[in-house]
Amino acid sequence: MIRIERLAKSYGSKKVLADISVELFPGSIYGLAGSNGSGKTTLFECLRKIEDCQGSITLEKQAKVGYLPSSVYFYPNMKGIEYLEFCLSARKIKIRRTDIEEVNRLFELPLNEYAADYSTGMKKKLAFMALLMQKNDLLLLDELFNGLDLSAVLLFKHILLKMKENNKTVFLSSHILSSLTEISDSIFYLQGGVIRKTYLKADFNCMEKEIANEFIGQGISLQHFL
Repeated sequence: MIRIERLAKSYGSKKVLADISVELFPGSIYGLAGSNGSGKTTLFECLRKIEDCQGSITLEKQAKVGYLPSSVYFYPNMKGIEYLEFCLSARKIKIRRTDIEEVNRLFELPLNEYAADYSTGMKKKLAFMALLMQKNDLLLLDELFNGLDLSAVLLFKHILLKMKENNKTVFLSSHILSSLTEISDSIFYLQGGVIRKTYLKADFNCMEKEIANEFIGQGISLQHFL
C-alpha cells in the first residue's frame, strides 16, 4: 500500500500541488485525470522522489516502484536489448537473453536496433517492457497511452489487468478519460493542483459530463457551428 498525506509542491510562489491525500492498495488500478498543466506529472515525480515536496509518502517496506514518464529518453548507440539488460542489472536481476526474447514475443520490438531510432510507440513499449521485467510492485505511468497504436493500447490494457490480478498496484494518468474508465477501479480528478473529486466505477458515466460542464459550461450556444 502507498499512503499520501497532505502532499504539496510549489515552485517559488507558484503552488502546483496542494493538500493531496490518497491511499493506493495492491490489486487495484487507479486513474489520474486532468488537463495539461493540472499537476499530474509533478505528482508522479513527487511520488518517485524526483521532486522534493511537503507532506508524507509512505510505502510498504521493500516495495519496488517503477516510473514511466510521458516522454522516454534513450542513450544514443544503445540497442534495445542493451537497454533492457541495463534496467535489469540496475535492480540486480539476472536474466538470459533468451528469456528477454521470449517476453519480446508479446512486444515484437527490433531489440538489436538502436532504441533512440525507434518510433514514439516503440520507445514506450521498450520502456514498459523493462518495467514489467523488473517485477515492480507499484507502477507510476504518466500518459501511458500517448503515441501508441491500437494494437499496443490493447496489449498494454491486457497486461495492466493481469498485473491487477497478480496483486500489483497501478497508478496511471491521462487527459483522455476513456483510456482510464475502461480499466480503472477509481479515478482521481486533479485540477489546479487539487484533487477535486474521486470517482468510483459507479460514477464513471457521469464523470465526463461533470468535468465538461466545468470547462465548457452549460450555457454555450453552438448555433454558429451547426
